[in-house]
Amino acid sequence: MLLMSPSMPSGGWLDEGDWQLVCGLCRDHGLVLVYDAAMERLLFDGRPLLHPLQFEGMVDRTVVIGSLSKEHRMIGWRVGWVCGPTSTIEDVGWVHVYNTTMPTAIARAAANAVLRGDQGHVEECVEELERRRDCILDCLAGWPVIRPAGGWSMLLDVAALGFTPEEASRVLLEQSGIAATGMTGWGDAVASRCIRLVFSAEPLERLRELPERLAGTPLAAAAERHRSA
Repeated sequence: MLLMSPSMPSGGWLDEGDWQLVCGLCRDHGLVLVYDAAMERLLFDGRPLLHPLQFEGMVDRTVVIGSLSKEHRMIGWRVGWVCGPTSTIEDVGWVHVYNTTMPTAIARAAANAVLRGDQGHVEECVEELERRRDCILDCLAGWPVIRPAGGWSMLLDVAALGFTPEEASRVLLEQSGIAATGMTGWGDAVASRCIRLVFSAEPLERLRELPERLAGTPLAAAAERHRSA
C-alpha cells in the first residue's frame, strides 16, 4: 500500500481513524506500507502529525520515504532517504547502487545542515502556505474547490462547472494567464474531474489577482451559476 498524508495534489489528510483502518488492513492481509513522508509536516488548521509507526504492528511492515524537496523547500537538490526494516533497506541500497551513484557532496552537506539545524523554518513555511490557501479559498468562494488540509496545491472540480480538465486548463492559460494542470490519469473516479492549482511559489499579492484574472471567462460564468444553484 502506498500512501501520503497530506497527499499531493489534493491536500487530503488521514486522521487517526483513517490510520487505524489502513494499519488494520496491513496487519490483517500481510501488506507492506510505503509511506511518502515528504509533506507530513505541511499541515493546516492545527492538525497534528500522525505517523503510521505510532500504530500497533507497523514498525516491521512500514517503509518511510523522505525528501528535502517539500518541507524544507530544497526543490532540485535531489536529496532524500528511505527508512524501514533492515532486510528491505539492504535491498533498497542495492537498487540505488545499480541505478545511480549518490547525491553530489554539496547537496549532502546542505541536507545535513538543514536536518540538524533549527526547524523553525518549516513552521514559517506552513504558516505562509496556509495564508496562501486561505487567500485562494476566499477568491474562489462558491467555486467547487476541494479544501486542502495541507501541502501546497488544491483541486478544483471543473466537471461540476461543465468543463473537462483539458478545456478548463486551456481557458485558464489563454484567457487568465493561470497555469493549472488537468488531473486526467491521476484517478478516474475523482481526479479526472479536476484541475490542480499549485501555490508553492505564488506570493499573496499575485494570488489576490485571481478574481480580476478570472472575470469574464466562461469558467467564472459557470462558477456563478454553480454558486446560485
